[in-house]
Amino acid sequence: MTNELLLIGSLVFIFSAVILAYKFFGKAGLYCVSAIATVLANIEAAILVNAFGMEQTLGNVLFAATFLVTDILSECEGKKEASKAVWIGVFSSVFFLLISQSWMLYTPSESDFISPSIKVVFSNTPRLIIASLVVYAISQIFDVWLYHKWWAFTQKRFGSKRKYLWLRNNGSTLVSQILNTLLFTLFAFFGVYDVKTLVSIFLSSYVIFIVTSLLDTPAVYIARRIHEKRESL
Repeated sequence: MTNELLLIGSLVFIFSAVILAYKFFGKAGLYCVSAIATVLANIEAAILVNAFGMEQTLGNVLFAATFLVTDILSECEGKKEASKAVWIGVFSSVFFLLISQSWMLYTPSESDFISPSIKVVFSNTPRLIIASLVVYAISQIFDVWLYHKWWAFTQKRFGSKRKYLWLRNNGSTLVSQILNTLLFTLFAFFGVYDVKTLVSIFLSSYVIFIVTSLLDTPAVYIARRIHEKRESL
């Protein structure tokens, strides 16, 4: 149960951090979270763990957090600000890729002991980050677009711009996560793992995204309340 408890704890911590970042720093705080989460998720994606009876990549929770960030920005700040967070994530990944690969070009000193481990950890990083860049951009842009399409639908259908947040939040994220999970699994791990493992990674990742999507809905409601209180001051 250690892995399960750690994943649950990570989910609570990361989602709470997103809310606190928005509460204290506004949209700038969410931009920071987006940048940090995309970089760390690219590293964590290389780690496979067994939890809840499934083999899964450790980066799932942080990738889910980036969708929470864009949903909050879509709901509270607008489509333009949500799209900006996506491109900040892309820029952060490119910056990290170039810097991390430059480390491999240095000749270590005789007293160095960490370089071999660094090379092992980051030897697969370019493939993961390039895969992440392409998939992240496609799925996040699609998520922002779909969020506002759902919003237009619910507003037209029910005559309220405020109601049915849960529908546009889950309706956009659950659909875009299918695209995200499928593309990332193929681009990042095809040829690295056998087909059985790829299927396991895809299914477990999407199950996790279903759970995280449903659990992040209260966080979006809390963020909207924070935004409305700020606007009323």
